[in-house]
Amino acid sequence: MTALGFLYPGHSAEDDYQRIEHLLGSDIRLDLVHTDIGEDAHRVDALLEMGSPDRLKAGVEALRLSGAEAVVWACTSGSFVYGWEGAHDQVRGLALAAGMPASSTSFAFVHAVRELGVRRVAIGATYPADVAELFAGFLRAAGIEVTSVHGAGVITAAEVGEWSEAELTSLAQEALADGAAEDAEALLLPDTALHTASYITALEDQLQKPVLTANQVSVWEALRLTTRKVNAPSLGTLFTRDRHPHP
Repeated sequence: MTALGFLYPGHSAEDDYQRIEHLLGSDIRLDLVHTDIGEDAHRVDALLEMGSPDRLKAGVEALRLSGAEAVVWACTSGSFVYGWEGAHDQVRGLALAAGMPASSTSFAFVHAVRELGVRRVAIGATYPADVAELFAGFLRAAGIEVTSVHGAGVITAAEVGEWSEAELTSLAQEALADGAAEDAEALLLPDTALHTASYITALEDQLQKPVLTANQVSVWEALRLTTRKVNAPSLGTLFTRDRHPHP
C-alpha cells in the first residue's frame, strides 16, 4: 500500500480525490487533510495567507499519523502566488515540517508538462485575470512557453466547486478560442476547487490535446515523489504509459 498525503484548502472538489483513488485501481490510498482556507477569495493577499506556513503546518501531524509517504499542498493559487523562489521556500518548509518529500500543485503542473514533453501550453483558469497571469509567470519561470491565458474571473473557490461539466467544457473551449492558443500543445486548467477527474478523457477527445488539471496533477506529483508509476488512461494522457500524440 502506498499512502499519499494532500493538504487541501477548505471544501470544494475534494471528492475528486475519491474518484481518482477509485480510477487508479491499485494499492494506492489518497489521504486528505483540510486546511483552514481563511477568506475564500482569489485575491493575492488572501491567497498568500491561505498558503502561509502556519496554516500548512497545522495539517501535517494528521498526515504523519495517516502513514503518508509524501505530501502535496493541493492548491495551485496558494503556491504560485509566492512566485518561483517563494514557492520553493514554501515546499521546503512543508517537507521539513512533515518529515517527508513534499511538493505543491504549481510544481506538479511544471513537472507534468515536462513529463509530457511539451513546450507550449494554454491556460484556462477560473481566476480573475491578474491571478491567472501570476500562474503564467510561474510557468514561464520554469521555461515553459505560455501561448495564451484565459481567466474566467471567478472570485471564490466555493463558486468554482459548484461548476458543472458544461461550465468546465466551456472554460476549456474559451481558453483555446484565442488564436494564439492554436499553437498550444496542451491545455492547463488550474484550481483544485474545480471538479475535473471524471471529465479529463472527454475533454482530451474533444480538444485533441492533452489536458492537465489541478487535482489530476497533484495526485500524479505525489506518485512521482514516491517513485510509483501507474497506468490509468481514464485519468488522461498524463496517466497513460504508452502515450500516442494527439493529431
